[in-house]
Amino acid sequence: MATALDKPPVVAPPTPAARPRSALRKYWHLYAAISPFYLLFLAFGLVPVGFSLYLSFHRWDGLGTMEWAGLSQYQYLLGDSDFWSSIGNTILIWALATFPMIFLAMVTAVMLNSAVRFKNVYRFAYFLPNVTSVVAIAIVFGSVFSTNFGLVNALLQAVGLDQVAWLNTPWGIKIAIATLMTWQWTGYNAIIFLAGLQTVPSELYEAARVDGANPVQTFFRITLPMLRPTLLFVLVVSTVTGLQSFTEAQVLLQNTSNDSTFSGGPGHAGRTMVLYFFQQTFDNNDFGYGAAVAWGIFLVDVIFSIINWRLVQRRGED
Repeated sequence: MATALDKPPVVAPPTPAARPRSALRKYWHLYAAISPFYLLFLAFGLVPVGFSLYLSFHRWDGLGTMEWAGLSQYQYLLGDSDFWSSIGNTILIWALATFPMIFLAMVTAVMLNSAVRFKNVYRFAYFLPNVTSVVAIAIVFGSVFSTNFGLVNALLQAVGLDQVAWLNTPWGIKIAIATLMTWQWTGYNAIIFLAGLQTVPSELYEAARVDGANPVQTFFRITLPMLRPTLLFVLVVSTVTGLQSFTEAQVLLQNTSNDSTFSGGPGHAGRTMVLYFFQQTFDNNDFGYGAAVAWGIFLVDVIFSIINWRLVQRRGED
């Protein structure tokens, strides 16, 4: 017959408050190892974002006392013709740069994937523009598109055409900025496409050759569908970077207008959304409205990213 002494002692489960405390004591060194990232993100990421949202509801010149403005900053933003003009400029430059860049990047990736010798040399050469200083690139392109001494106008004159004032006309400014962005990002995205191409099973290509498919049919029936996730990634990243373009236009056009270094050249033809943000914030010392413009830029980026994602997904479903 079992007695009370034969029963195992009953151990009370740790209280919910004790578990986290004991886990924190046990793994404190692991939390300490990863804490610098979160502390830096909190200090230089989350706090500035939260403060910019708070600032967008105030009027502030950067020195004086903040004045509560409520939604008036956003109401003015919706009717600000200069802001909408900057959106139009940004979208045009983005379209002129992104679609040729994706085409050239995909063609380059296919060529690199089929190359037999010096693959690493080609990859390095195509990736080099992406790690080069944007300011240095913009200065070089400013010389290339110079009206009197530019390489582009020299080529036009060589074939009997007239010079074009690239950095003084609306479409010339947009084409110059778009060309710079295309040159800068084509190699980077070619490497991304190349990584996607190397994941396509070779059996699919062998089966296509057996069925008598030509290279064009193979590309559109096998390569392109298999690259859809990669294409979505490239398109979204290109949208975000393209809609946030700043340095390209600012360096190219800083000496073409006496108005402001953030004016975007003659007629504000190259004034992108981020340039307009800098103009309002640092030229006009209107930090509150500048914060509202920044959140407007964020909303435009989100909308275009969703549109690109839906278009690629819908084409994949079809």
